Parts: sequence; structure tokens; C-alpha cells
Amino acid sequence: MNFTRWSARFPGTQRRAAARSEHAAAQAKRGEGAVPAARGAAGRPAAAPDGGPADPTASGTGSGPGAGGPGTGTGQGAAGGTVPAVPSLDELSVREVLGRLPALVALVHGPEHRVAYVNDAYTAGFGPRPAGAPAHEALPELGELGLLPLLDQVQRSGKPRTAKNRTAPGGNCYTVTCTPVEFPKAAPDADPHPHHTGVLIHLADVTDHAEAAERLRASERRQREAAVTLQRSLLPQELEQPDDLRIAATYHPGGTEAAVGGDWYDVITLGAGRTALVIGDVMGRGVRAAAVMGQLRTAVRAYARLDLPPHEVLQLLDGLAAEIDASQIATCVYAVHDPNEGLLAYASAGHLPILVRDADGTVHRAADPTGPPLGTGGWLHTSGTIPLGPGSTAVLYTDGLVERRGEDIDEGVAALERALAGAQGTPAVICDRLMRALGVDADHDDDVAVMVLQQPYRTGADAELFHNAALDLLGGVEAAPRARAFAQGVLTSWRFPVELCDLGVLAASELVANSLQHGTPPMRLRLRRTDRRLIVEVTDGDDHLPRRRRAEPGDETGRGISIIATIASSWGCRRTPGGGKAVWCEFALPDK
Repeated sequence: MNFTRWSARFPGTQRRAAARSEHAAAQAKRGEGAVPAARGAAGRPAAAPDGGPADPTASGTGSGPGAGGPGTGTGQGAAGGTVPAVPSLDELSVREVLGRLPALVALVHGPEHRVAYVNDAYTAGFGPRPAGAPAHEALPELGELGLLPLLDQVQRSGKPRTAKNRTAPGGNCYTVTCTPVEFPKAAPDADPHPHHTGVLIHLADVTDHAEAAERLRASERRQREAAVTLQRSLLPQELEQPDDLRIAATYHPGGTEAAVGGDWYDVITLGAGRTALVIGDVMGRGVRAAAVMGQLRTAVRAYARLDLPPHEVLQLLDGLAAEIDASQIATCVYAVHDPNEGLLAYASAGHLPILVRDADGTVHRAADPTGPPLGTGGWLHTSGTIPLGPGSTAVLYTDGLVERRGEDIDEGVAALERALAGAQGTPAVICDRLMRALGVDADHDDDVAVMVLQQPYRTGADAELFHNAALDLLGGVEAAPRARAFAQGVLTSWRFPVELCDLGVLAASELVANSLQHGTPPMRLRLRRTDRRLIVEVTDGDDHLPRRRRAEPGDETGRGISIIATIASSWGCRRTPGGGKAVWCEFALPDK
């Protein structure tokens, strides 16, 4: 389709075309002999046919691609005034321009970089410099700034180079740009020679900017130190060390930002030799994440005192996390070590699996159950178990240790398994080795928390300090005297002082009597000693937990738990996985 022909039919098209034609004719008549393109070369007015100037008012203009454009040469403005001519760049003196620059400028030439020129700013900054002397003699400040190799590089490559933030001995800071230049040759066809090349050195004083940047960096360092201090203050200052485990943990803040992370860990002794271990990660960074982390850690310690199964602790945490901040995602793994069972019972809320290395070096990954992160609600968490016998090592960690951009997180966990298989030493040493093996350094961009626990072998004299003894309570009321006789014999064989033996027998008698009266079979008395305490524990099939109460003078019962609380260092009770309960008490051993 011919759009030109059809467009001619649109209303007003003919009038606009006629107006354009008349305007072009007028412009041609007005500008005849006066447009810059019609003038002669070198800015002279074009000659008329009779040899005179075509326009007596025309004057010289600058040359270049913009000649003849708006604002150049002569012509009439909108009001008929004359536009002044722009001077040619060739008319400017290079020495005058460089001399007036506030920046320091020096010009050197030849392979020895002999001084050809320094401007007034350079002289004011470093003093007068003799012309013709080599740079390493006449310009020692360039050597102090480390620029002499840069001059060689620029002259050799013919390309400009810039060195930023070079500090001079006087304290001033400069950004230096070295630009290659060529000096005029004696003859146009002369061969190139190193003496015809040089370097223009431009030093811009950026002292104020450098000082401001340093003040900003110092402020950021102070903020980061304060943030890390806050984060560390929310973590346990000293880990509890249970009798049966050796534990170490480390926290590494990620990146260089002032924002704190939400990684945390904790060790909680539950009594009767059992220990709770927890590690978690609140997603995101900042004070809000740290605040949520602090609240969750405090809640874990409170819930742990209830001595609940791991999955029930996570259920309580799940509801609390939703109340604290429903938009904040947090993961957590809660585990309980029971030395009597040689197991690590655990429950996970969206956290990475626990790794356990057996005494023979085989590494196991704790399997499901794993539930969603805390705060999601509506999910019933479940507990699982993994063996942790003598000579075993377990690792709990956050995702910053194994997660890398562009890699599947399972690859990171596999790398951690390989590193754990070969890591030997104390828990603290293993923590350091795992961090190095996984590439965690000062530039690591994510927070990392790692906890390592070991169940050590007991040999020699150390093994003599750890003993277990148990008696199944069969029959009726006759089980009580058998339990007292059993406790007396065991405690005497363990060579406890007479006073401690008597207290242990009394505690065993009261706990067994309480179980016989209020509990149901099966019943069992367990005695355990460590290097620091004596533990007396009775289990039965009834899940009703006893509580301490005040007995009236006429009451015949209700004083057993009060007696236990009075004579023992601590006591407690918990429900057992089979549906029953365990009631225990501890006696601290005297220091030797």
C-alpha cells in the first residue's frame, strides 16, 4: 500500500507540506553565503564571485565535526542578535592549562623518565624539581608512592594506568593516573625512538575522601563488633559439661556487615546423667533475628526443665515461635543423650541431620523424622534415636557450614561427612578442623554454629569412677527390704563414705516405697555413679508424676518426696517413652 499517497488525503496534510516548502526556500535565501558550511577553510568567510567577502560580518569559527552547528560561527538568534564565536582548542596553551590545574601534574620522557615539566601545584606540594633529571632522583616522591614500576609499564604498553589511594609520607593521599604521550619528532619520517615517548603523571589529592572512607570503615567495624558482641552475649558464655560427654561448640559470624545472625546452640543438663543438646537457626539477619533467637533459646531452656521427649519440646517451641513472630522462620534440632541407654534421642524442625561417627570411623546420618520449621503450626513432630556409644562423636551444625551458592546442600553435608570421618582429637580440635575443611574463613558470608560431642572410652582408673547397677523390683511389699539390701551392698562396694552410703540407702528406700504405693509394675531400681555424683532412680509403669507437698501432722503418707528433696542435691521426675515414669535424685560426691 502506498502510504504517501494515502497520507496526502488526511486533513491538513497539504497545508503542512506547503508550509515546509516555503520555510525551506526562505532559509536558503537568508543563509546564502552566510552558513558556516559555505565559508572558506580555517574559519575565513567564503569569497563572493567578485573576490570580496560574501558576508562582511562573518568571523572565524572553530574547526571540528560541530562546525556549522547551532551556537558556532555567526548567525542570527531568535531576536536577531549575533552569536559570539567559540575559540579553537588549538589556540589554547597546554602549559597554561596544566599550570592552572589544582591537581599535581608532571611530565617525564625517555626510558629514564627524565623530568620535562612540573606544574605549580606539583611544586607547591613537593617543591621545585630540576628539569632533565631522572625521576628516581628528581621525583623521589614517586618512588615512595610506588609509581616508578607503573611508569615503566605505561611507557612499555602505551596504555594509561591508574593507582588509587596512594599515601605519601606527608600523610596526603593521591589517586594517580599515568597517561602515555608522544613528543614531536625532529622530522616527520624519523624512526620511533624511546626519547620521543613520555608519561603525563596526574596526581589528584583525595585525602579528604580517604579520611572520610576510613572513618566510615572504622564506624562499620565498631558497629560490627557491637553486633557480634550482642550475638555472642545471647549464646552460652560457658558450655555445661556433663559427666558422660565431652562437648565443644563454636560460632563464626558471617560476612563483614554489621547485621547479626540468628544461629544459636545450648547444652542443658537434665539430671540423672541425661543431657539436652540444641542447635538452631533463625533465618535472616539483623537485630530482629537475634531477638527471636534469644527468646527461642530461653524458651528451650525452660521447656527442657520439664524433661519432655524431644518432639514434645519442639511442639511447644512451634507454638511459641508463631506467637513471637509469625513471619520469622526458624529451624531447630533438639536431642537428649541418656548414658544408660547409649542413645541420642532427637527431633528436628526443618534442621539439617545430626552426624555420628562410630568408634570404627563409620559416619552415620540421622534419618527422619524431620518436621517443618518452627512457627508453621499444625504439624505433629516425632522423635527418633541414633546410637551414641563409647568412642562415638556427634556433630550438630547450622546450614552456614554446608550451604554454598550454586551447589546442592546434600553435597555440603556429604563433604562434612568426609571431613568428620578423618577428624581426630578433642571436640574443640574437631570443631576447628571441620570449619577449615568446609572452607569457613574470615570472608565466609554466612553465620556458622557447630557443636561437637564425644562419648569417651573409660579405661583404667577412670573407668573405676563410672559404674551402673540395677535391680528389678518383683513381688509386693517384700521388694522394699530387698531394695535396701541391694543398695547397701552396691554402695559399699563402690567404696563410698559411710554417711553417703546411708543417704543413698535412705533415698532408695523412699523412692521404692513411693513406687510400690503409687506405681504399677514393671518397677526397677537403678544406681549409677560418675566421677562427680551418685544417682538413684526408680522407674515404674504408671505415668502419674509425683509432686512435693506439705504433709499434715496426722498424715501417714506424703513425706517421701520431701525427705528426698531435703537430703539430695537435686531430684526430679519424667515420663518414660513406654508410658511409665522415672523418679530420681542425685548426691554430689565429696571433693578429694
